[in-house]
Amino acid sequence: MTESLFADLRVIDCASWIAGPAAATILSDFGADVLKIEPLGAGDPWRAVSPVPGKPIDHYWQLTSRNKRSLAIDLKHAEGLAVLHRLVASADVFVTNFPLPVRDRLKIAASDLLAINPRLIYASLTAYGEQGDEAARTGFDSTVYWARTGLMDMVRATAETEPARSVPGMGDHPSATALYAAIVTALYRRERTGKGGIVQSSLLQNGAWANACFIQSRLFGEHVPHRAPRAQTPNPLANHYRCRDGRWFIMALFNEQRQLGGFLAAIGCTHLAQDSRFATNVSRKENAGALVAILDEIFAQRDLAEWRGILEAAGVTFGVVGTVDETSSDAQLQRSGALVPFADGQHLTVSSPFHLDGEAKVAPRRAPSVGQHTDEALQEAGYSQTEIRRLRALGVLG
Repeated sequence: MTESLFADLRVIDCASWIAGPAAATILSDFGADVLKIEPLGAGDPWRAVSPVPGKPIDHYWQLTSRNKRSLAIDLKHAEGLAVLHRLVASADVFVTNFPLPVRDRLKIAASDLLAINPRLIYASLTAYGEQGDEAARTGFDSTVYWARTGLMDMVRATAETEPARSVPGMGDHPSATALYAAIVTALYRRERTGKGGIVQSSLLQNGAWANACFIQSRLFGEHVPHRAPRAQTPNPLANHYRCRDGRWFIMALFNEQRQLGGFLAAIGCTHLAQDSRFATNVSRKENAGALVAILDEIFAQRDLAEWRGILEAAGVTFGVVGTVDETSSDAQLQRSGALVPFADGQHLTVSSPFHLDGEAKVAPRRAPSVGQHTDEALQEAGYSQTEIRRLRALGVLG
């Protein structure tokens, strides 16, 4: 078996929660040695967050911290900081999403670490970016990526509908992928020049990128209204519909002139093509509400499974509004490599969202317990057992 792509890459994950650590997770998927730095005691606060209120299970932690090793250390202690600085001296990548003032206080800012190792890639993830009046503000993907950038507002069913809450990691994981891209770009630059440096991304930047179509229109001076309610959509062929069994799907027929005939034939409504209200793109938009009402009545006559077969056979582009229960057992998610088994074969996990031809990802290993690899990591850095015992006696190590 060939060596993993990043087998020689040494990464320090000195971050918390999701967006920063998940960038290191992607590196670990391709074989990087990722050392997770955690505070003493309970460790990263993300460990304690459970998908089921009141039920202490670490499913989220297993996702974001697979393949990593854990070193528990008190960075507020001068000797603890010295340990980190020693590790940084031989590291390739340092990932953090600590607030900027915290980095300065702990002496782990880019200026501190690049002075120790100029070849280091210092990967910084912030809430609001690193310049401007809000650079020091804290934030989560729900408050920045989702709320601040207009995404939360624009996905409402109507202008009067309550804002929608985001799901865990919805903005963090895309932001982590962007930070990973920045890291790999910097590694390429280092390969050419020998120089490390700072790469940065933020929840704000990534949320703006996700909402770029609407934001760009506004930047060109256009007023961007809230989208029309489902029953008044300007394109009834790119809309949600409910089936007899209560299940929903969404169609995406954007080349209407070419796709309309096949679609109407599939649903047994070829006569609608001769209806003057629906004969052209312009007339369909003018009479969109009437066409939505007709399609609502038609799709309510059969269950989702039946419509699914009909639409697939006709080549209609559509997507079922799936549930989490369904996605967890979705065969296509597994065949595509989106869901892969842990190395112990006990469960599946969600893989990073891309593949390289000829480069296999490592079999995901279970996430570590707090400080599980503390002694191992320090011995690799040249510490003797005596020195490790002394540091532990000082309360520096977990």
